[in-house]
Amino acid sequence: MGATDPAGPVMDRDEVDRALARLGAEHEAIETSLLALQDHAGRRLLEGADLTGTTEERWSATEASITLLWAYFDSYADALHSAREIRARRRWSSREDLVELTELLRGESVTIAGSATATANAPTQHGGAGKLSERFSLATLVDRMNALYATSLDMVVAADAVWSALPARIDLLAAELQRTRRLAHSVGVRPGEHPAGDDLERITRTLTSLREQVVSDPLAFWVPAEGSTAPGGGKPDTTVYDREARALEDVRREIDAVLTVRQDAEQRLVRLRDVLSRADRTLAEARTARGEVLAKIAATEVPVVSGPPTVLQEQLATASEYRRHAQWHRLSPLLESLEQKAEDELLRARESLTAVTAPLAVRAELRGRLDAYKAKVARHGLAEDPFLIERYDAARRMLWSAPCDLRVAEQAVLRYQHAAAELLGAPRVPEQGGPQDRRESGA
Repeated sequence: MGATDPAGPVMDRDEVDRALARLGAEHEAIETSLLALQDHAGRRLLEGADLTGTTEERWSATEASITLLWAYFDSYADALHSAREIRARRRWSSREDLVELTELLRGESVTIAGSATATANAPTQHGGAGKLSERFSLATLVDRMNALYATSLDMVVAADAVWSALPARIDLLAAELQRTRRLAHSVGVRPGEHPAGDDLERITRTLTSLREQVVSDPLAFWVPAEGSTAPGGGKPDTTVYDREARALEDVRREIDAVLTVRQDAEQRLVRLRDVLSRADRTLAEARTARGEVLAKIAATEVPVVSGPPTVLQEQLATASEYRRHAQWHRLSPLLESLEQKAEDELLRARESLTAVTAPLAVRAELRGRLDAYKAKVARHGLAEDPFLIERYDAARRMLWSAPCDLRVAEQAVLRYQHAAAELLGAPRVPEQGGPQDRRESGA
């Protein structure tokens, strides 16, 4: 929409002709804009919709503004027609004609009934109220039309943008929701029985309510762009839609997990039984080893070996029941929990066996060290040395007798090492040392 020149001195014929040409072009542009607004899909939807809330209030004001726009336009067109008639009286307009044309084109020559302005709640030119009519210049009239057109188009475009974006997306999400619900029902994910079933019910209610609100009050879901003055500057608010879409995706992943359980439940149950069986065998081995240690090793504390936890076997039996009755939604979390617990139980059994057999490992390490030094002595031709033989036999009796006192046996092995080192001219082995020291000295 355009703008006219402000008032000024009496116009000459050329100025009048140029003004009429400009006003004619403005008339066509304004008419095109108004007809486009009249035919706008958003306006037609608003006209036939059952509106509520913010949209209802703004559409009521916008309808009145559009009515006033046409009243302004008709008055503008009448003024333009009158000016053209005056100019057409003579080829060379007289001064009286030019004065009249100047007043018509630049002065407050357009009269608008006060009822039309009041209907649109538009402000009067001088701030008065209840006036029977108002007078406008063509420039002021165009400014009024520009303002009314911008606000009207902004409202229509915003409502249309929301209607074009959200309902279709909600419908697509609702269709996906229905497919997910059918799939969930097929694997036993139902409201009241599984959290995902409850989530599906909540998402269904939310989407139904959201669609109703979007259809009746689209402007409640419109976010204007900051700093934008262009009509329709902004975007639909998809916060609620996006949240429910994410929630549905989470449910879908949960159902996929249940489907995966249905496909490989038997294999997972077999693996679980195998892990628990290995844990039981390891514990049994640890209990046997504990008896051997108590019988063969003296003066040592051996940790007690606990039995297999019955609760895991009970849960495994429950999982098998779920498998037989196709209760996949219950089997899924139970299997995940059992798999972790079974691995933990196997690790505990192995640690228990390691702790129980530690004294036997120490005895084996001492035996190996003793034999290694004997072989070293033999390589140097000292195998028949009486003193070394005496020390070796003393250590061997302690290590191969039951029960074996590891502390005394270790001292005997060290005495043999010291004697061998003295004869071989090697540095003496330290009297005391940790397992690492003992391993180095036996190399």
